[in-house]
Amino acid sequence: MPQALLELLEVPPVRAAAVLLGAFLGAFLVELFFRGVVQILVRKTKTDLDDQIVAILRRPVFITVLLVGFHWSAGILDGEGRFGHIGDAALETIAVIVWTRAAFRIATLLLHHFSRRAGDGAFLQPRTLPLFDMFAKLLLVGGATYFALLAWKVDVTGWLASAGIVGIAVGFAAKDSLANLFAGIFILADAPYKIGDMIKFDDGLRGRVTDIGLRSTRILTRDNIEINVPNSIIGNSKVVNESAGPTEKERVSVKVSVAIGSDIDLVRAVLLECPKGQPHICDEPAPTVVFTSFGRSGLELSLLVWIHQPGLLEEVLDNLNCRVYKALTAANIEIPYSKHDVYIKGLPEPFPLPAPEPRPSLALGPPRPLLAPEPVSPG
Repeated sequence: MPQALLELLEVPPVRAAAVLLGAFLGAFLVELFFRGVVQILVRKTKTDLDDQIVAILRRPVFITVLLVGFHWSAGILDGEGRFGHIGDAALETIAVIVWTRAAFRIATLLLHHFSRRAGDGAFLQPRTLPLFDMFAKLLLVGGATYFALLAWKVDVTGWLASAGIVGIAVGFAAKDSLANLFAGIFILADAPYKIGDMIKFDDGLRGRVTDIGLRSTRILTRDNIEINVPNSIIGNSKVVNESAGPTEKERVSVKVSVAIGSDIDLVRAVLLECPKGQPHICDEPAPTVVFTSFGRSGLELSLLVWIHQPGLLEEVLDNLNCRVYKALTAANIEIPYSKHDVYIKGLPEPFPLPAPEPRPSLALGPPRPLLAPEPVSPG
């Protein structure tokens, strides 16, 4: 019986079928090994990261064992010309696709895991996670494409040279888009602001960040208008992040000018009463009044208060300005305005005017007598 079985295995189709059967059996044993041994070992660790990685690798390993069996059986049948190079290339391409998908999942899993555990000074943080995720996927796709072309015996040397020339041409044609792209990468890496922050630009544009992309940053203004700002403009501008710091508190300054000669202690007491009991104003730090300078028309002071959120700036300023004006008016404290007073100390002595010289008269001679009309004779 064993001799007959050995003679039967000498037949290529039978031997190929036996190899396929062994591949299925080996894949099943690998599946049992992962489920029974590896998963039990990784469950004893403190983190569940290795459990998730093992769960991801279980399916690719199972498929790889089957592909090896198909490849081996194809080699047995290749002597009769039934499979050939096309089958090997197809099997290798399937293996590349399977492992690339697994690498995608593992890369995403590792990036999310380390970004959550990163400190403030680490380069990989939740705000930079999209950048690293994109780079990892581009790298994996490029590697998968390269190995797939090698599986089909495609010479990639000429393709790489052509890609370099095309890349130079595309770089010159899309320099603005590339500038936005690199500026977006630097913004994600440097993180001068994050989603939800209130920022302000040089030109006065102010709003809350709703999205940070590789091409532009979206800002929602106080007028509920969303504006897309190219990242290259942001990279070359001074950006004020009003939400930066350990808390979102922001100090607001209300500039006040009173007339020269006003009682400065009374003015200070009146101004300190204005923020009391008003919404959105912090009790700590307490409001203060600072005498800043002597102005050309009056005394310049600043009422300094802290607000809970930068987005409440306009509302707080409107409320405080109204209360300051009413309080100063009720206390009979003058608010100076642009005016000019002219003081005349005295008028000069009147200067005597010279007497007018007599004008010479024109002599026209004695008047001539009027001639009587000549009488008219009848007839």
